[in-house]
Amino acid sequence: MYAVVETGGKQYRVSAGDTVEVESLPGEAGQAVTFDRVLLVNNEGQVSVGTPTVAGASVVADLVEQKRGPKLIAWKMKRRKGYHRKVGHRQELTVVRIKEIKV
Repeated sequence: MYAVVETGGKQYRVSAGDTVEVESLPGEAGQAVTFDRVLLVNNEGQVSVGTPTVAGASVVADLVEQKRGPKLIAWKMKRRKGYHRKVGHRQELTVVRIKEIKV
C-alpha cells in the first residue's frame, strides 16, 4: 500500500515505514504529524485518485528530526563588467517516518 501526499508544494510517494525529508514543518522530534492532502492511494492494486484529494484519506507520520539540507551555490556574473556575486543557500528540512496510511 502506498500514497502520494503533497506538502510544501512538493509531492512524495510514501509507504508505511518510509523515512522522508520534506520541507520544514513546525514541531519537535517525537511529535505526530498528519498529512491531509493525499492525492492518490494504491491499496493492493485498487487505486483511488483524488479530485484534487482523496476524500477521508490521511497519512500519519512521526517527526524524527529537524535538519538543514546541503549548501547550494548560486553564482551571478555579468561578462566584461567586473560584476560577480556568490550566494549560498541551505534549505530547512524535516525528516518524518510514515506510520500508517488511513483510507
